[in-house]
Amino acid sequence: MLRIVNDGPPPGILGYLDGEPVGWCAIAPREEYSALTRSRILQPVDDKPVWSVSCLFVRKDQRMKGLSVQLLRAAVEYVKHQGGTVVEGYPVEPKTDTMPAAFAWTGLAAAFVAAGFREVARRSDTRPIMRYEIARAKTTACPPR
Repeated sequence: MLRIVNDGPPPGILGYLDGEPVGWCAIAPREEYSALTRSRILQPVDDKPVWSVSCLFVRKDQRMKGLSVQLLRAAVEYVKHQGGTVVEGYPVEPKTDTMPAAFAWTGLAAAFVAAGFREVARRSDTRPIMRYEIARAKTTACPPR
């Protein structure tokens, strides 16, 4: 992991609280995640170039405070600054209210919705594909003289 970080580009973003790291969001162009290519249910929705959120982690003592939503919003801003236009995630949507945290490492669908993502495909009952489309800044033409 140290080599990956040192060689760049960054493999994700960190969330801090009072100078302490409390969260992590892995975000990179989809093609950097070979596991997505092999997945039957997470195949591309279309041919748009997307950045993928592949992992979300919040320190145990900071969970249930909305930090996943903040990390997802920060990931969108990061992608926007990198020139990307689509952020995609592959959260779980559990059938029950009790899901062990170890099974929610891709995030929960509710956090993605709260961060402004929308469902664009579902090939499994519990694994929606969620997207956030980044609006491009409109350029205005100079008025004729």
